[in-house]
Amino acid sequence: MAKMRRSVAYRKIERPYTRTSKYKSKSYIRMNPPKKIVRFDMGDAKGTFDSEFSLSPKASLQIRQEAIEAARQTMVRALERTLGKTGFHLKIRKYPFHILRENPLAAGAGADRMSTGMKKSFGKPIGVSLQIKEGEKLFTVRVPKQHEATARLALKRAQMKLPCSCTIN
Repeated sequence: MAKMRRSVAYRKIERPYTRTSKYKSKSYIRMNPPKKIVRFDMGDAKGTFDSEFSLSPKASLQIRQEAIEAARQTMVRALERTLGKTGFHLKIRKYPFHILRENPLAAGAGADRMSTGMKKSFGKPIGVSLQIKEGEKLFTVRVPKQHEATARLALKRAQMKLPCSCTIN
């Protein structure tokens, strides 16, 4: 499998593209990349908690689903270690709809003569990302009042996995 490109290549918000159809003739994208985010609600969703914290980016950008899943795993691990499986509620507020495309070009010796591809070519789907605006909530954590420091620590760790600077509200 080919190595993933750096997130800088896909960070800028572009025109959202989500065109998939159940009818083959109307669907421009023939194959949907698999979704890698396992769960969007974790912990005790119906529990009553005193404090609520959210993580929101400081700039508008695209975030790939791999980064969101890595941040989710880090947060759940930090929260479950101290609060157990039902001592918190974590929710991912956004869903990755935007399909990333790439036009594969040949690389290696002699590839300079072969790689004269079309400009603005459509490309094949390589991944999925979400488009988020500045200040929108990405993650929300609800915890009891005495465990506010744990929630802040979990969000700070998740922030390290994301390709942007974020604020904890």
